[in-house]
Amino acid sequence: MFWYSIRRLNLFVITLLILTFVGYSLVRLEPTSQWASAPMLSGWFEYLGRLLQLDFGLTKAGVPITQELASVLPATLELCFAAFTISVFLGIPAGTIAGMRKGKWLDNVISFSSMVGYAAPLFWIALLMIMYFSLNYQWFPVAGRYDLLYEIDHVTGFALIDAILSDGPYRKEALQSVIEHMILPCLVLALSPTMQVIRMMRTSVTEVMSQNYIRAARIRGLSNYEIVIEHVLRNAIPPIIPKLGVQLSSMITLAIMTESIFNWPGVGRWLLDALSNQDYASIQAGVLVVATIVLAASIISDLIGAMINPLVRKEWYAVR
Repeated sequence: MFWYSIRRLNLFVITLLILTFVGYSLVRLEPTSQWASAPMLSGWFEYLGRLLQLDFGLTKAGVPITQELASVLPATLELCFAAFTISVFLGIPAGTIAGMRKGKWLDNVISFSSMVGYAAPLFWIALLMIMYFSLNYQWFPVAGRYDLLYEIDHVTGFALIDAILSDGPYRKEALQSVIEHMILPCLVLALSPTMQVIRMMRTSVTEVMSQNYIRAARIRGLSNYEIVIEHVLRNAIPPIIPKLGVQLSSMITLAIMTESIFNWPGVGRWLLDALSNQDYASIQAGVLVVATIVLAASIISDLIGAMINPLVRKEWYAVR
């Protein structure tokens, strides 16, 4: 486990170094940047030193980029974590049912629905949900994180947590407003990953159901519920955990489109604004932060999946 973790950490560091070089090349495109006239190699090392101090420079407006990232990054993470939770809690049960009923009508319905949901354009689904649930029925707000009537102190940056920690007289109403504003963006962002989780879980459950220990459990007279809980889920979930990290990583990139549609004040919308303004310093900072989160999520999920999956541990010893 130790050497496996070291190899993954080395891969993480090497990939980040390559990304920092790309980011350094971006900021050199700005004629007024201090890095434009700096030597390539020595300037890159100085640039790395600044990054280690979380100094990303200044925006075109002269605002520290670290300060802006601190205000927009929690909004994106809150949206992605909520959507990831929805995709896991919906995808795993649906995929398990499809795998247990392989070839039956219920499996066909779930598989067809997952295929259609995965193929549907994200922006089209978002616009349809806004049109029906926001404009026609007026059940949910169109954009933003909460109503401007409520004052929520910026403590953690996560609106849901800040609303809970708020001691104002309208805390319940503010919390309700935050939840209502999160529902549509979370559902849209969770759509594609949920379909992927269903397909992965179905494949994993189907493979487990063909094993001899499942037949032995049926011969011993165990009920379907006991077989699912004691054998199927315990053996089907560990192999897909590293892939769940990939889905969480993909949500970070999908959030850019979701935030622009729902006017969600996160990293995605902030990056689009930086692109339109040709703010190369903000672009490189946003790319580095998003890439770091994506790599960290993938590696952590890979390590967790390896820790709880005995087959992977067996491969470690075979390699060593």
